[in-house]
Amino acid sequence: MTFDEFDSIDREIMNRVQAAFPLVAEPFRDIADQIGTTEQDVIDRLAVLRSKNVVRQIGAIFDTRTLGYQSMLVAMRFPEGRLDNAARLLNQHPGISHNYERDGFFNLWFTIAVPPDRSLKDEVDQLGVLTGAESTRLLPTIRFFKIGVNFDMVNGKSAAKEAFVPDQTKADASAVTQEVIDYIRVMQDDLELISRPFDSMAKQLGMPVEQLFEMADELVKKKIMRRYSAVLHHRRAGFSSNAMIVWKVPEGREQEVGDIMAQHPAVTHCYQRPTYDDWPYSHFTMVHGVSEAECEQFGREIASATGLDERKLVYSRREYKKTRVRYFVEDEFVIGELQPIG
Repeated sequence: MTFDEFDSIDREIMNRVQAAFPLVAEPFRDIADQIGTTEQDVIDRLAVLRSKNVVRQIGAIFDTRTLGYQSMLVAMRFPEGRLDNAARLLNQHPGISHNYERDGFFNLWFTIAVPPDRSLKDEVDQLGVLTGAESTRLLPTIRFFKIGVNFDMVNGKSAAKEAFVPDQTKADASAVTQEVIDYIRVMQDDLELISRPFDSMAKQLGMPVEQLFEMADELVKKKIMRRYSAVLHHRRAGFSSNAMIVWKVPEGREQEVGDIMAQHPAVTHCYQRPTYDDWPYSHFTMVHGVSEAECEQFGREIASATGLDERKLVYSRREYKKTRVRYFVEDEFVIGELQPIG
């Protein structure tokens, strides 16, 4: 789809549900009142946008690290004829939230998270064996600078100005009580498109709906929950290009450069990751644009702001999976039950 296919009301709705979805008993009425339409119109339009996979999901976003989970970016190399089957197998893992074919020697890139009682490296090693990966590169996060995907659908540009910066201190496991785990299991599910969607969630948890919202506020303050919002399919929303711009950063400038990169409104994610002899790029910036030319322009702007010259744009060519990590569902998934690719 192209950006111009959405009318002004669709665009306003998409902006509202991305930024700060209203945690109130009748959220769609609240959105309708803000943009001058009816509750049913908002629900109907979101149903159409969801059916077209423009709006992927509406739900709570939790912080992986604060929950004690381990996560990293992984790059694997597969021969062309094996790539699709490998991606399908990887997609079965509930901790794999993003899985893309990208340019270059490593042609499948995914993010994976596992609970604290599991070894992340062992899990990746097992997946490599099951899929028959020819080569694997582990790229854990050294420093976070920014996580903040947001598309300004009214003005047609990426607008990740307000970002979540994860707490990089050691996670406090005592904060993740059984009550919190039960809450996460319910709130991470996709929201129903009905007038009072939170009533059934509150009922499952045995609490008044007002307490459901109070607990959300509390978990945000504790950095367990980032926010409650919608995730858009960037290509279907009109942002047809997605580039991972990787940068060679001189030693000693890592923090300074990361802070500058994070200020660019088109940068949705910014991390420092390990370098290797054949991979000198330590800083990763994700950008989304309406064209590859726009992504390249973002690269030039970041280069100008940082004074860096050495960079590489790694484009995503195919999306195999993009969702949110499902937490505390390990009983539903056993990696040993997966069948290796023949």
